[in-house]
Amino acid sequence: MPPTTARRPRAYLSSFTTNQLHLRNPWVVAFFAFSYPGFGNLLLQRYTKAFILILWEIFINNKAHINTGIMYSLQGKFELAKQSLDQNWLIAYLGIYVYAIWDGYRSTVDINKLYLLADREDAPMVATRMGPWDMNYLDKRKPWVALAWSAIMPGLGHMYVHKVISGLFFFGYTTTVIYFSHLLPAVHLSLTGQTAAATKSLDMQWLMYLPSIYCFIFYDAYVSCVEQNKLFEKEQSYYLRNHFQSAAFKMPFK
Repeated sequence: MPPTTARRPRAYLSSFTTNQLHLRNPWVVAFFAFSYPGFGNLLLQRYTKAFILILWEIFINNKAHINTGIMYSLQGKFELAKQSLDQNWLIAYLGIYVYAIWDGYRSTVDINKLYLLADREDAPMVATRMGPWDMNYLDKRKPWVALAWSAIMPGLGHMYVHKVISGLFFFGYTTTVIYFSHLLPAVHLSLTGQTAAATKSLDMQWLMYLPSIYCFIFYDAYVSCVEQNKLFEKEQSYYLRNHFQSAAFKMPFK
């Protein structure tokens, strides 16, 4: 089937991902941008901008020691928090951080409008995409399965809903964070009863990334699965209406 010629397509299927328009809460996107710059754009499937902001966050956060400062603040050690921060890098961080939140909110409002126009246009969609590397197709999937695989390893839930780009990124990113935080050696020490050594071995500057990562992958994998199920139903409905429903049939609206 050739690509749709719709003015505003509802979805784009490639061998590596399914990119679709659907309604989102701007405040939810802004929250994830607040928790981690770049995650708001990743939620909107704007990968280029998202990866730029995420890579910048890794660089500038480690230079400014922001996660370390957050850890000390949560412990009530405010003097240590202030001493741990690098003021030169911290000031450079603020502009990008505010931009990520603003851009996530603004983009969501615009994309919601595009979705409403695309849904009204009700153009045909490509249901299957085949390529030399992989094939992608609309199908019904179970959201709880996406959650379960995401809990086992970040990225697997995204692979389940065929968001290969996000899945591959979270494979690499989470592995990097776990390695530099020394989480697995700390788990090993804890299981052998060496709790003090386990605590000492952890690098909290890196470990503090994990809560934001896990919260995001759970939400994104689950919502992506739900919305792709809706997309499958819309495509199937369009096909049945145009191939099996009489043109004279009047929809019984209440």
